[in-house]
Formats: sequence, C-alpha cells, structure tokens
Amino acid sequence: MNPVIYLKNVTITQSGVDILSGVNLSVNKGEFIYLIGKTGVGKSSLLKILYGDIPVKTGEANILDINLVKLNNNKVPFLRRKLGIVFQDFKLLPNKTIKQNLEFVLKATEWKDSSKINKRISEVLKKVKLEDVINKYPNELSGGEQQRIAVSRALLNEPEIIIADEPTGNLDPATSLEIMNLIKEINNNGTTILIATHDYDIISKFPEKTIRIEKDRFYELSKKN
Repeated sequence: MNPVIYLKNVTITQSGVDILSGVNLSVNKGEFIYLIGKTGVGKSSLLKILYGDIPVKTGEANILDINLVKLNNNKVPFLRRKLGIVFQDFKLLPNKTIKQNLEFVLKATEWKDSSKINKRISEVLKKVKLEDVINKYPNELSGGEQQRIAVSRALLNEPEIIIADEPTGNLDPATSLEIMNLIKEINNNGTTILIATHDYDIISKFPEKTIRIEKDRFYELSKKN
C-alpha cells in the first residue's frame, strides 16, 4: 500500500530559518494521527508544507501522489481541492453568509453548476447538523457552530485527507467533544485525519496514533484506550 503522505529527510524552512530538519513521516489511507509537541516545535509548519503554504526544497515529499518538491504555485489550488483544511480560528469570511462562504470555496475549485453547488452545500450542512444557519453570518453563530461550519467547508470537495491545526483550540470542553465526534465520524467513513493539537484531553477521550515532535525527532506514542 502506498502511503497517502510520505516525507523523507525533509527540511522545513520559514524566512530562511530551518524549523525542522530530517523529517520522516508516513501516513496510510484511513489513518487518524495526532501531532503533538511544545509551541514553536514546528507542528503547524509541518502541516503547511502538506497544503502548499510553505515550499519543500529538500528531501522527498508526496501527498496523494503529488510531488511537493516540484509543486508550482499554479498547482497549489489543484492540491487543495484534494484536501480538507480546518483551522483553529475558523477563517470564515465575515461579510458573507454561511451559504456564500461555502459557495466561495466551490466556485474557487471550479464548480459551475448552481444546482449542484446548492445540493452540495445542503449535504455538508446536514452532515454537521446546521442546515438552519445557511443564511446567517459567522458573527451570528457560536464558536462551536463556526467550527462545525469550518468542518463542513473542509468536506465540500470530498477530500481524501483532512488536515486540522488546533481544531479545538478556541472551544470549550463540551464543544470540543462535539467537534471531535464529528471528525471521528468522518474518519470512520474512510477519510484520513491528521491533527496538530495541544489538547491532551481530546487525545485521552479519542485515542489514536500520536506522534510527538521534539528537537527534530518524531516519537510515536502508544495508543491508550
């Protein structure tokens, strides 16, 4: 089986500074993996190379058979159509309704048929149980509702992989459990999940393969049920 994410001897550099070096990581289809480590250790930077926000200049790096070392800027939208990305701060467009936020993503990924767009938006909102907020603006929703919308946005193009950077970081414990139940359900349907987190409570409640990053080293921790 070919891994859906494969990194070998990768160095991650931002603003001319090496953040991580000698990175080796292999993720198989359908896996659920947490990345943990102290603030500044490079978790977010690692995720950013996977969705083309930081270029890869050394080593081997592939995601869904796309060579990240040879990735040109004009190919980044193509890469992101194959991924679902969830951020800590939601990144919803404040001046657009929820429907318009989701339409924006679909149109940016070359959906043109309005009936198909409307159908897909209804499907993902039903998935996160928020069909009734379709015409509201982000500031009219709670933080948990906004994050559920962010998850629905990540599902629009039926991605093979969801990459989440601190998806529960701005949420209270009860709402965090709701989001994690949703993400776990998505994983149970076959989607690969990679989450960077500081939230050890969710790891204890939803135990999965966990990798700790520490001083350029990756340590796989045993899964505790």
